[in-house]
Amino acid sequence: MEIPMAATVVDFVNTALGWLRFAVDAPSARAVVFGVNIGGHLFLEVFLLVVILFLLSQKSYKPPKRPLTNKEIDELCDEWAPESLIPSLNEEMLYEPPVLESAAGPHTIVNGKDVVNFSSANYLGLVGHQKLLDSCTSALEKYGVGSCGPRGFYGTIDVHLDCEARIAKFLGTPDSILYSYGLSTMFSAIPAFSKKGDIIVADEGVHWGIQNGLHLSRSTVVYFKHNDMDSLRETLEKITIKYKRVKNLRRYIVVEAIYQNSGQIAPLDEIIKLKEKYRFRVLMDESNSFGVLGSSGRGLTEYYDVPVEKLDIITAAMGHALATEGGFCTGNARVIDHQRLSSSGYVFSASLPPYLASAAITAIDVLEENPSLITKLKNNIAVLWKGLSKIPGFTISSHPESPIIYLRLLKSTGSVKDDQHLLENIAERVLKEDSVFVVTSKRSTLDKCRLPVGIRLFVSAGHSESDLHKASESLKRVAALVLGGRN
Repeated sequence: MEIPMAATVVDFVNTALGWLRFAVDAPSARAVVFGVNIGGHLFLEVFLLVVILFLLSQKSYKPPKRPLTNKEIDELCDEWAPESLIPSLNEEMLYEPPVLESAAGPHTIVNGKDVVNFSSANYLGLVGHQKLLDSCTSALEKYGVGSCGPRGFYGTIDVHLDCEARIAKFLGTPDSILYSYGLSTMFSAIPAFSKKGDIIVADEGVHWGIQNGLHLSRSTVVYFKHNDMDSLRETLEKITIKYKRVKNLRRYIVVEAIYQNSGQIAPLDEIIKLKEKYRFRVLMDESNSFGVLGSSGRGLTEYYDVPVEKLDIITAAMGHALATEGGFCTGNARVIDHQRLSSSGYVFSASLPPYLASAAITAIDVLEENPSLITKLKNNIAVLWKGLSKIPGFTISSHPESPIIYLRLLKSTGSVKDDQHLLENIAERVLKEDSVFVVTSKRSTLDKCRLPVGIRLFVSAGHSESDLHKASESLKRVAALVLGGRN
């Protein structure tokens, strides 16, 4: 069979259809085009290719451009119903927290009433200390409130450098770096070192600031059971085997010295052994242990008598024991210099107000001059621990030497939300009836902590023995009334 070539577009289409019918009806037949024998299947393939090329070469249809009339615009605006930015408010969202009307010292004013304060991490009782107030006043008169510019641009003031040097000297590290906000320290330091493709092994109980740092790093994050060294060992072993052939893989262990969500103390001696065995780096947050643990308040390394250089990165918020604001990261000079160029919380944030840096220096001076503050804090922790050891319906999950005494329900309701409401009811009654201010471990919807919620008491060296007895007796009485029917 011989099919003639088309001379016009219509003839081409008719001819192509003839090819298609021929290819379908007689796939094994042969045709002659341009003097060449072509099989039926090849006709079909050529036809489809021509159609595809033809369609790709056509311009897409565009309706003629015409501006909308005012009437059409009004109709579109009337029909548009934007989705709400936030969900509708419910009764739970309308909750109004207690309002402080004075400094958050061991005693404070809440809603016009003097209360014993166990809700602030004022571990050394330095809030309102006269030396800190004088230091802030002098710095404010000399520098003002600050430059309002980032450190690398025009925000560095001499007191910042003095504070960094003072922290490094106190902890025995080569260098330190200041951050303007305590919480941003950890979630800026982690992404500065760990990137996409790196491995981070983190405790499942780390606080939200660390969780945010893990997320921002875009690294592969593996959690181990809270403060469980067997779980950590198994996790490190699995990762080592899995990534045995991957070269230049950065691997980190991320922990807290004292966990904010449980009050537990990390077993640093065992963590260091595992670090060295499996060749990981350790990042540790000392926000709740700096100024608290150890004979002189130098933190977890002093508590376990571990050389500070064994840790790769140490971070801490200064809003706890030092009674100021901001945070710091300390370590070797290369680690610190790297953050000055690549840590977002340092590079892009306005520098710490100089009076806060001055207060931090003074707070460390006061701590070194008065080691009895740590002794007093430890005694207060022991007294309150003893007073709460038999509180009905609760168990103390925190470490006996932790300044965070964490009360957890013996019997959960089965729902985190219901547990939270139950704990808030107890905290509200203790505040209203006995003027004792305690807080529950509230977590935002972004917080992925897997530990049970509880009531958290922050012990201070500024608390008197009568304050401690009042808190324990009040919690015992209210817990017995609220939980009496459940136990």
